[in-house]
Amino acid sequence: MFRMLSACLLMLMMAGGALAQDTVQVANTQPAIPPSYQLNGIEHIYQTWNNCGPASVTMALSYYGYDEDQQVAANWLKPNSEDKNVSPWQIAEYVNTVVPGTTRAIVRHGGDMELLKLLLSQNFPVMVEAGYDPPQDTQGWMGHYLTLYAYDDGQGVFVANDSFNGPHYSYEYAYFDSFWRHFDRLFIVVYPYAREQELMNLLGDNADEQLNWQHALDTARAEASANPDDPFAWFNMGTNFVGLGDYNSASIAYDQARNVGGGLPFRMLWYQFGPFEAYYQVGRYQDMISLAQALLNDGGGQFVEETFYYGGLARAAMGETERARSNFQQAIFFNPNFTPASEALAMLDGDQG
Repeated sequence: MFRMLSACLLMLMMAGGALAQDTVQVANTQPAIPPSYQLNGIEHIYQTWNNCGPASVTMALSYYGYDEDQQVAANWLKPNSEDKNVSPWQIAEYVNTVVPGTTRAIVRHGGDMELLKLLLSQNFPVMVEAGYDPPQDTQGWMGHYLTLYAYDDGQGVFVANDSFNGPHYSYEYAYFDSFWRHFDRLFIVVYPYAREQELMNLLGDNADEQLNWQHALDTARAEASANPDDPFAWFNMGTNFVGLGDYNSASIAYDQARNVGGGLPFRMLWYQFGPFEAYYQVGRYQDMISLAQALLNDGGGQFVEETFYYGGLARAAMGETERARSNFQQAIFFNPNFTPASEALAMLDGDQG
């Protein structure tokens, strides 16, 4: 069954995916990228327990003179220290609405190493989210944020202030990209508002969210076509189809990701929640409940507020109002700043009023 579905989706991808391919590309002349570059002034911070997101964004902000401790970010991003995940949109919301001053953050998908080099060479610190296999963790793969500040083509490396591994930590290009793609090559640019138009020009077509999703989809589609047994390529396709609003295609892609090449790491849905969103939009509520229950039983998913939030959405759609309310309340109890759960609870109570 899944082989048949993957062939159908492959035909859809070859036909152009969710958006037509006749978009006019805007000519964009970019600065030359030097063979090596280093930003100075980014403080290194070793993360406290389970705190790579707050530590990494605090490091990026330090480039602009921000001198608070990582705990300030953690207090807002993950009030419960056991929280296993801080999502990229939460980091952007923290920078854009909580951090004082005029520093901003933007999230994009489907980046490539030349774009990272371009941004760094123009003095924009960049955060990326990537997979990571810590040697001392017998359970293996997890998600990890890196704050990049340098690259060197001669050595073939990016250099990060890594909250876990330490300062000035080098990642060979091929190794870096092999794990970066586990998160759809997502990147977060932290920048001063006064340079926003300059940043948009550097991003080119990727400044537009829809074009960025389409570009990322094209990359994932090419990787799935080259290796149909690659679960990360299928997962990335699902993520980008969600971004484009094509939830039927996203659901099929996520099904493939869960069933080819040995499937996905058991921690995958601690960090990326596209399958929940896709299944919700196409009415696969029981599948959402099954995923949420599996997360609650895996030893860590009970410390991810999205587990309760998406379980609540499914329960509400199935008419199980009290269980939905309980799930939303649990998500809010775990993280009062998780606005999707607050909004869902308000809507649920409004419908019952």
